[in-house]
Amino acid sequence: MLGILGNITNPTAYASSNGEGLFMFISNLFKFAGVIASIVLIFRLITAGYTYLTAQGDPKKFQQAGDTITQSVMGLVVVAGAFIIAGLVARFTGINILNPTIYGP
Repeated sequence: MLGILGNITNPTAYASSNGEGLFMFISNLFKFAGVIASIVLIFRLITAGYTYLTAQGDPKKFQQAGDTITQSVMGLVVVAGAFIIAGLVARFTGINILNPTIYGP
């Protein structure tokens, strides 16, 4: 039965102790946050546009739509800023957080 899956090698045989796993985790976390932030931005922009279109002259709804757009763009700027800071940390320390090198067998 286990022959169907193929050979599974022991991952501890290839593990290193110099923190590469942590940098890979942080890299994946940054990429995941970027994707989630982009999806949320698109969803919030669509809902803000819908609110704006259906406001029918109500200044409160116009203000709400504008606030939603502003907050969405500010959130995207924060996520982009995190990428920039990670890039600067990589530049000054030599630890490439955004694109770590994976060493294997």
